[in-house]
Amino acid sequence: MASCLSITIAFILFFVVLVVVISSLNKEEEIVVKNNSVLEITLSDAVKDYVPQSDNPFDAMFAKNSFQMSQIINAIENAKYDDDIKGISIENLMVNAGISQLQTIRKKIIEFKESGKFVTAYADLYTQKNYYLSSVADAIYVTPYGNVEFRGLSSERLFYKDFQDKYGVKMEVIRHGKYKSAVEGYLDNKMSDANREQITSFLNSIWSVFLEDISKSRNISVSELNNIADNLLGRSSELSVKNNLLDAAIYKDEYTTILNELAGVEKVNKISLEDYIAYGKGRIRSTSSNKIAVLYAQGTMLYGKGDDTYIGQGSIIKAIRKIKKDKNIKAVVLRVNSPGGVALTGDLIGRELALLKEEKPLVVSMGNLAASGGYWIAANADKIYAEPTTITGSIGVFGTIPNFSGLVNDIGINAEQVATNKQSSGYSVYEPMSKEFYDERKEGVERVYTTFLQRVAEGRKMTVDEADAIAQGRVWTGKEALEIGLVDELGGLDNALEGAATLAGLVDYRTTDYPRYKKDLEDAFKNFPFAMSKENLLKSELGERNYSVYNEIQRFSKMEGIQALMPYEINIK
Repeated sequence: MASCLSITIAFILFFVVLVVVISSLNKEEEIVVKNNSVLEITLSDAVKDYVPQSDNPFDAMFAKNSFQMSQIINAIENAKYDDDIKGISIENLMVNAGISQLQTIRKKIIEFKESGKFVTAYADLYTQKNYYLSSVADAIYVTPYGNVEFRGLSSERLFYKDFQDKYGVKMEVIRHGKYKSAVEGYLDNKMSDANREQITSFLNSIWSVFLEDISKSRNISVSELNNIADNLLGRSSELSVKNNLLDAAIYKDEYTTILNELAGVEKVNKISLEDYIAYGKGRIRSTSSNKIAVLYAQGTMLYGKGDDTYIGQGSIIKAIRKIKKDKNIKAVVLRVNSPGGVALTGDLIGRELALLKEEKPLVVSMGNLAASGGYWIAANADKIYAEPTTITGSIGVFGTIPNFSGLVNDIGINAEQVATNKQSSGYSVYEPMSKEFYDERKEGVERVYTTFLQRVAEGRKMTVDEADAIAQGRVWTGKEALEIGLVDELGGLDNALEGAATLAGLVDYRTTDYPRYKKDLEDAFKNFPFAMSKENLLKSELGERNYSVYNEIQRFSKMEGIQALMPYEINIK
């Protein structure tokens, strides 16, 4: 034990010294924005709505890099007026951002172009999301052996019924909403007509936004873009140029020459988006005493404290109460990026938001997702903004309970119960679900669904019947949600901030982010190389695709209580 303790202390001291050395080296490498610079936008690092600032030196060393969405938008806004920035070069390969996030960034780059500065794009090849973002450029280039992956959108679902029947392991399902298909995979071996209808609807809605935006930027008709997708006319650099998806197929050194010419210099200076943000350009400076709080709710809703990866009532409620007490905070924007989750968590947060709204204007900004429980906490806001491609709605409820009775019977195991009362034993995973237990849980699901409808009806000024007509667990895009009254306006976080300022009567303001998370000792060391996370270990062993299946099963196993969760994890490709 003494040896182990000594080794552990030695490791800790070694890394503390290493942190100090690296920190001192970083201070010496001061970031400078030189004259005639080009802002290089590469979004291979994860784009998140909220990346809490940490004063933990170990995080700086080992945490994965990620961008906060508002910092990207602010950096592009600052670059628009920065005399040292001559233009933007979009140089992505794989884009690690959601579709709605890309749409927001794309619109901000269009605003940047209004300054008269240039925007160009280059890649070895273009994925569909990368091309959507890059199509905003004045000119788009690819390496000669590259291509544009432009084929339309699709989504895939797995169905487990035959597997359950074969092995005797199943999920007992209780739900309300004909579109609430989160659990459909456990009930059938094929997609229902209702589910196919809603997936087709929102995919077509998102695709139409893609086509309209690309059509406007590239001057290609929507019908021709569909023809290009149907016949894969971007599958080579030659075809991509011929069909006007791209401007030319050139090598990187030739692209650098073009950048030099556009900047009017012999050798252009590039500054990465990451460095530009670190330089201080990731925020809009203001000396105003008036503040608008941006309250971030991102991730699945689970019962508990919560952090920047999942929504728990603990941290959110604590933040709401702090916001309410701060007299300098005049309005609040709730930024939601969540598929929902535990209904109890959503209701507890919803209650605190209702109390906050009595004192300060409350505006919602929806990110990539604001569905089910994510919509629950958004419904009562004074105003709701969503991007056209935001996934929202999914107003429905379900519960799932594992059952192994088929398996244990097949392998010769019998479970017996002893109880003092009729309902004492409750539910056993080793026995078939009784009608009494099903009825009890069904009553709970119906109760939560009724409460959900009432929250939506009250918040959106509808009757319960009107809310029910657009509920039933159905998923909508922001564009569709505007038409049926689930959102008020289309727009991003900046639009929501302007809306909140108007409601509060503010001419100038600055923003402040919540919640504020404090990490304990375990969190501080979880990113150490010798303390590799279980997630990374599983990914390395299973591979990304198999890990995603494992992760979905694990996610459902943690969903205790009745769920207000989006129908499924949408993976559009």
